[in-house]
Amino acid sequence: MMFTKRLREPVMRGEITCSVRIWSSPHVKMGGRYRLGEGAIEVTSIREISMQDITPDLARRSGFLGVVDLLRVAKHGPGERVYLVEFKYRPGG
Repeated sequence: MMFTKRLREPVMRGEITCSVRIWSSPHVKMGGRYRLGEGAIEVTSIREISMQDITPDLARRSGFLGVVDLLRVAKHGPGERVYLVEFKYRPGG
């Protein structure tokens, strides 16, 4: 799971613990570990949500200024399904 450069440090500090992704199908799995810096994020939850579920609060929790800012980054490829991925950063992998 990749993050834009400006989000990497806040994720590694534990300030960001969720991400909204727009995919055709999930690209991560529950319990999966994905490398980030010297450690990894571990997916604790993934669920499909609707566009209406993307609130300003959720956008801020995901590290964005607001919904429009989040949506500029969230779409990965041709998918239209919206997923909320929650995770914990594990230092050292």
